[in-house]
Amino acid sequence: MNLDRKTIDASYRYCRRMSRRTGSSFHAGFLLLPAEKRRAMWALYAFMRHTDDLADGPTAECSPRDALAAWRAALERELLGGREKREEGREKREERGEKGQSSADNSSFIIHHSSLLPALADAVRRFRIPAEHLRAVIDGVEMDLDGRRYETFDDLRQYCERVASAVGLACIHVWGFRGPEAFEPARAAGVALQMTNILRDLKEDAAAGRVYLPLADLRECGYSVDDLRAGVADGRFRRLIAFEVARAERLYAEAAVLLELLEPAGRRIFGITTATYRAILRQIASNPEIVLQRRVRLGRWKKLRLVARWALLPPRKADLI
Repeated sequence: MNLDRKTIDASYRYCRRMSRRTGSSFHAGFLLLPAEKRRAMWALYAFMRHTDDLADGPTAECSPRDALAAWRAALERELLGGREKREEGREKREERGEKGQSSADNSSFIIHHSSLLPALADAVRRFRIPAEHLRAVIDGVEMDLDGRRYETFDDLRQYCERVASAVGLACIHVWGFRGPEAFEPARAAGVALQMTNILRDLKEDAAAGRVYLPLADLRECGYSVDDLRAGVADGRFRRLIAFEVARAERLYAEAAVLLELLEPAGRRIFGITTATYRAILRQIASNPEIVLQRRVRLGRWKKLRLVARWALLPPRKADLI
């Protein structure tokens, strides 16, 4: 994708507006990065937000699957240059009995694609972000469309690594890291954050028929999917949440190593993100039943304290353990 500077700058402004409009807790962390890295993070965030939005539900124009297929094709064509992946996508559509262009190919989604892609392409080029991480995010979001459940944590981990760890691996290329030993803690961080999201969204997901927690874990605690849907909060539920929280805490401990493997520019945003989600996890641990009542959020002042700590004081691994 060869574009002039004016088009690229306009695309970055579009990505910045997406970041601000969603009220993301990540936006404050972006402000701590140097300008070039901050712009790249706007582009990555916009890519992830747009990918998620496409999967949220059907529109008058097309199904989520068609929308994601069109988005993947746009990435391959304009950004990643992956002819083989385009052919693979076409073959998969044909296997499902779909022919010709997806309805999404000529929809208003193209407006978002063309607004977002110049900045994303620029960020990928500047920071050498591997294309496989962007593909993995779309692969993970597509897994949600199948309404699948996960028998074991290993099964769930594959999903988490696609929708979250792949994001983290893309981010560390922007932040800067010291060697391939950063990859495993970055993967652990992504899984830890996604497990926290899964726990805090239990009520909303169950109401929509989505169950992410490993079925083997539910059986081990004597708890069922029907119990979850009914909002049963008893000893079995508390054991289940305690088990999942402990697993997430171990993942956060593994991820903390990443702080020392990042270049200085990335340590503060990593610290803010990790500390924020870990604080949410600890709220859940202290009051498990809350996730059956509402989505857990940090209060404004607690968020501000976390941001101030990581913005003003030296980043320390000890603060993440």
